[in-house]
Amino acid sequence: MSVFVTGTDTGVGKTQFTVWLLKCLRGCGMRCAGYKPICCGDRDDAVRLQAASSPGLTIDEVNPVWLRTPAAPLTAARAEGRKIDLLALREGFARLSPRFDFVVVEGVGGWMVPITARYFSNDLAVDLRLPVIVVAENRLGCLNHILLTVRAIENADLKCAGVVLNDLEKESDLAMTTNAEILRSCLTLPVLAGFDPAKAEFGSRLRQMLPEIPFTEKIISTKE
Repeated sequence: MSVFVTGTDTGVGKTQFTVWLLKCLRGCGMRCAGYKPICCGDRDDAVRLQAASSPGLTIDEVNPVWLRTPAAPLTAARAEGRKIDLLALREGFARLSPRFDFVVVEGVGGWMVPITARYFSNDLAVDLRLPVIVVAENRLGCLNHILLTVRAIENADLKCAGVVLNDLEKESDLAMTTNAEILRSCLTLPVLAGFDPAKAEFGSRLRQMLPEIPFTEKIISTKE
């Protein structure tokens, strides 16, 4: 069992959600691994996933491709004079799957970030044939980004397991307080709104996204 976590953009809280999900899975007694195929810039996201995963993972297993330039993978690879090994991205996942009960794959940036000029982040999700969870920042304008991303996932013949709205802004406005309601009226998907890893009120939504996992309210509340 595995899932692919994508975002509507970079910096929308994918890693925060992925870390929380890994800890919830471990709370269910499952051996799980976080997988960040590509890091651009620092490797902090991969370090956090490694810490949240079950023991026994090296940082290179969590993150097989590390580009030091903080930019889209294609841009970073060109700046560094490197060629991204697409096979390594797929094989890294294939090596983790037999060792763990569940692998959470965190994509780079948004759904169609270019990895090469002909291969995008969504192509990796298609190659892995995984259900997809969409993470977005809850703000004015996110409805368009979320609906476009969900439509693209479905057009790729993949299952969209649900949407996570991260409240990164401290001050709320009309858009922030109504986005979840609007999404639920436009989509037939679970929408987890106001995500906060310290709260225990997301159990039912998470169970809707991943019904094969026996989540309980006790393990849904967890802090990093």
